[in-house]
Amino acid sequence: MSVAGAVAIAPLIPILSAIPAEVEFTPAAQPTTSLANPQLIYTFVEHLGTIKSLAFTPDSQTLISGGSDNDGIIRLWNTTTGKRRGIINRAHQTAIESVVISPDGQTLVSGGDDNTINLWNLKNNKFTRSFVGHTSNVLSLAVTPNGKVLVSGALDGIRMWDLLQQRPLATLTRFDNLIYTLAISPDGQTLASGDNIGVVKLWDLSTGKLIRTVPGAHANTVTKLVFTPDGNTLISASRDRTIKLWNVTTGGLVRTLTGHNNWVNTIAINPNGQTLASGGRDGIKLWNLTTGELLNTFYGHSDWVSAITFSPDGTKLATGGFDRRVNLWLLQ
Repeated sequence: MSVAGAVAIAPLIPILSAIPAEVEFTPAAQPTTSLANPQLIYTFVEHLGTIKSLAFTPDSQTLISGGSDNDGIIRLWNTTTGKRRGIINRAHQTAIESVVISPDGQTLVSGGDDNTINLWNLKNNKFTRSFVGHTSNVLSLAVTPNGKVLVSGALDGIRMWDLLQQRPLATLTRFDNLIYTLAISPDGQTLASGDNIGVVKLWDLSTGKLIRTVPGAHANTVTKLVFTPDGNTLISASRDRTIKLWNVTTGGLVRTLTGHNNWVNTIAINPNGQTLASGGRDGIKLWNLTTGELLNTFYGHSDWVSAITFSPDGTKLATGGFDRRVNLWLLQ
């Protein structure tokens, strides 16, 4: 493994704005909802571009959104009150492709189309450092469960960074294929990558060596990867309209979920490990992972669903779309 590029301080100065957020409130309903029948509680409509990435803080109290706003804006939302908690202007020079939060909830990491990775202190939303070395759009970020290692996937390969020391570690692969998505196993030992031609690969994070390649896993771009909480299964979504479950140990296909009529842009797994959410042109779908059954299809966006995530406490689902909206759903 070769050492990645040097760390540089970004010449970006975030501006925290106090402008009141434009929020649409959905009238609160009293009936209890279930995982299969989410209730829309808030819609946030400040973004000026497609929502590319969503992340909850570990306490589930804050939702962070980033998207294709030309001025690289990150927004923070209070999930209890529906109010905006903060805003980081000029977080990147262009669109933000991915946001991820460290397990301790102290650091926000963002990756953008300006080829950079920026780190932010979530106590005050202040910029702390940039990681540079990628030569193309940074499309995916993942952090190990212990919070020590950040992995970034871009159109030019995969790099590893020491998140605690805030320095580069290594280049895992360079110009392999265009890396669209990454996921790290719950034990922090295995990295999964998905690329533009439908190939899924598993990597040993301790050695940087390739464990297994699943060629032809999909017939089109792999858009999202997630591990089940027990780490036994890897789930992949693709523009080939399918979602597939893979045995991590053997690499064998466990099940294929079909039902979307176009690209599957995004997936997320509930912390209980039993329910999968997926989004695309035809709304949001909820699946029973044990049986493969489609539980429900519901809508809340006027265009493609592009980002989706469950809150760590499993009570909420956040969705973002091409319609520039962020929706927050109550699950119980």
